[in-house]
Amino acid sequence: MTAPVPKPTAAFFDLDKTIIAKSSTLAFSKPFQAGGLISRRAVLRSAYAQFVYLVGGADHDQMEKMRQFMSQLCAGWDVATVREIVADTLHNIVDPLVYDEAVSLIEEHHAAGRDVVVVSASGIEVVEPIAEMLGADLVIATRMEIADGKYTGEIAYYAYAEEKARAVSELAERRGYDLAQSYAYSDSVTDVPMLAAVGHAFAVNPDRDLRRAAQDRGWPVLVFTRPVTLRSRVLPPRPALAALAVGGVVAVGGVIWANARKHRR
Repeated sequence: MTAPVPKPTAAFFDLDKTIIAKSSTLAFSKPFQAGGLISRRAVLRSAYAQFVYLVGGADHDQMEKMRQFMSQLCAGWDVATVREIVADTLHNIVDPLVYDEAVSLIEEHHAAGRDVVVVSASGIEVVEPIAEMLGADLVIATRMEIADGKYTGEIAYYAYAEEKARAVSELAERRGYDLAQSYAYSDSVTDVPMLAAVGHAFAVNPDRDLRRAAQDRGWPVLVFTRPVTLRSRVLPPRPALAALAVGGVVAVGGVIWANARKHRR
């Protein structure tokens, strides 16, 4: 009798403070100012938000305030300009911020044959190129509403809290992942639903509430402390890499959507 073929598995990584040491979106405030998108006052406000995020951890209320701030701030921005600024400044912004321990884990999961999925509440325009640099296979991230090539200031899809878990479950159904044998990593208590969706959950540099939840649920706690230059750690591009931007329930239509990207050249 033929043995059953094991189902594929995945490793789901939050981005901010799990793979990189700060908020990926707020990290680009100075390049956005240099590109004429935001004012010095907005840069200072984002710097303060970054400080609160790093020192105290971002709870639900703080995340909601940052979400409102960033969505209102980007209203009217030209989408092509944002993508160009991110592409031009990506290495300078992200290189000193990536955790060596996280990159090692990504490499280990790939070596074990698992897909690596970056799951972030930050915008897809920032998350996707960082994920590509890391060699990730798939992306779940927030998407802003776009009209006539500009952001409207409204959020079309918010990859946050329970929605992350829902998107992970939907992706697992589409790609056949065995979630009981899959892994997830995050720093925030808001990601408890995503962590609980897999069989192997890890709290990384956890905030106080996530540390308590990890203790209650028996999840291991990892401490990442070694920021490194990303270019010194990233493996050569994987020939079959595909970055998939996974959408979710759009507020108005309740339509589940997915946007598949072309394979990396």
